[in-house]
Amino acid sequence: MSRAKTDLFEQLSAGIVTTSADQTEALARAFAALVPVDQVLAFHGDLGAGKTTFIRGLARGWQIEEPVTSPTFNLYKLYQGSRQLVHMDAYRLSPGADLDSLMIDDFLTSPWCLAVEWSERIAESLPSDAWHLYLSIDDLNEHRIRLSR
Repeated sequence: MSRAKTDLFEQLSAGIVTTSADQTEALARAFAALVPVDQVLAFHGDLGAGKTTFIRGLARGWQIEEPVTSPTFNLYKLYQGSRQLVHMDAYRLSPGADLDSLMIDDFLTSPWCLAVEWSERIAESLPSDAWHLYLSIDDLNEHRIRLSR
């Protein structure tokens, strides 16, 4: 692994602070190159913490140019670029909901990434090798992003 990739993993593991949506998207674009194919990304954070903004940056990193918005009412949206992005919002699901019942697997065509907002709602259904991204915002409007693999 290159030094730049190792550095970004180390920084994200310690937590990176961004101060604008543009910075968050740029970080996510760089991170997109590090995400293995066929990977689940579980996003954690309160409303407004930057989950959808980060996922929009991932999409740009995979050459997806269409608008990326939260799929709250649809549960998930599919985007195609150099990688298929399945963007899921589990907020409206009952705690412990089963991913199999949503038939998400039918839409996962390699290379893919399943990015799940409010992932704690379906924690039991996530694979053990999912990467977890924790996002928070403080009183100064600084966003903290931390990766746990």
